Amino acid sequence: MLVETKNATDEQLTRAVLRLNGTIMGFAVGILGGLTVFIATIWLVVKGGDRVGPHLSLLRQFFIGYSVTLPGSFIGLAYGFVTGYAAGWVIAWIYNRIVMLKNQKGDPS
Repeated sequence: MLVETKNATDEQLTRAVLRLNGTIMGFAVGILGGLTVFIATIWLVVKGGDRVGPHLSLLRQFFIGYSVTLPGSFIGLAYGFVTGYAAGWVIAWIYNRIVMLKNQKGDPS
């Protein structure tokens, strides 16, 4: 009886701990992505020069309205957050599916 109770408790704990919350993961990765684009853009704008951020300006191909300017940094912040949120949510979803499949097979490792 003690062994059965322990196994049931362990299984509940494993399911609760191993699952990732897609919303929280999305927000975390989204904030990091948005701030990365924002800070990189601001850094290049402050740095200045003849050609400001030729490589970073390639994001225009994916982020409509983005440019290596002060207003563009806020547009990049929004796009970076949305892209990061989607990536974080997908990563959490895939991770949870793998954990669920592993638990269904009864794999002890």
